[in-house]
Amino acid sequence: MYDAPYTKRETDVTEVKIAARAVQVYYGDTHAIKDVDVDIQDKTVTAFIGPSGCGKSTFLRCLNRMNDTIDVCRVEGDILLDGEDIYDKRVDPVQLRAKVGMVFQKPNPFPKSIYDNIAYGPRIHGLAKSKADLDVIVEKSLRRGAIWDEVKDRLNQPGTGLSGGQQQRLCIARAVATEPEVLLMDEPCSALDPIATAQVEELIDELRQDYSVVIVTHSMQQAARVSQKTAFFHLGNLVEYDDTSKIFTNPEDPRTESYITGRIG
Repeated sequence: MYDAPYTKRETDVTEVKIAARAVQVYYGDTHAIKDVDVDIQDKTVTAFIGPSGCGKSTFLRCLNRMNDTIDVCRVEGDILLDGEDIYDKRVDPVQLRAKVGMVFQKPNPFPKSIYDNIAYGPRIHGLAKSKADLDVIVEKSLRRGAIWDEVKDRLNQPGTGLSGGQQQRLCIARAVATEPEVLLMDEPCSALDPIATAQVEELIDELRQDYSVVIVTHSMQQAARVSQKTAFFHLGNLVEYDDTSKIFTNPEDPRTESYITGRIG
């Protein structure tokens, strides 16, 4: 008898989505990220935790080449998405960012209608042949962002008129509209109240069925609630990376234990 037919899926999904090897990041002469090796799995939420300024957001921004926009920033090492080098000169960063979407700390809807916020990415990437196609993508994305029911009657109103929590879910919907494979989130709940935070956390848990999700968070409680894997950064080093439950209950490195118990940070 099979009492739990779905347990196999949970244990089998261990495919590596992003592989980073010997990654170094420099801001001018400052060595911000030192020799990071990590495998980020598909259909998994991976949390990056650590004190302020430890490099977790800097490393996150390497995964979709957002650091390219900073003149003094230099990235070395290898980062592979599905085995392909994302820093290869032939890779178009704009196309890469359609595959590796990003949600920022502060909700940043475009100064456009709710509809146009979602339609923007699919339009520039040629994902819709007609207005009808676009309508389908917009509805599907807003449903994935768990905000369709709240906005379906006001699609032509500005996205900036929504509450903070709604704006952040709109930004998540906008990020998934280009059918990405990876979703990066840089402290997506830090500007939100507890109720909006709970809604976004619930959404993150749903999104991992379709995406590899990587979240930077200052909240260890949040990392424990939403992630299956956790990476602890300290002073630009990736100190430890393991199952979230192990990181929080039985870490290998004394620095991890000191951070988890509040002695450093």
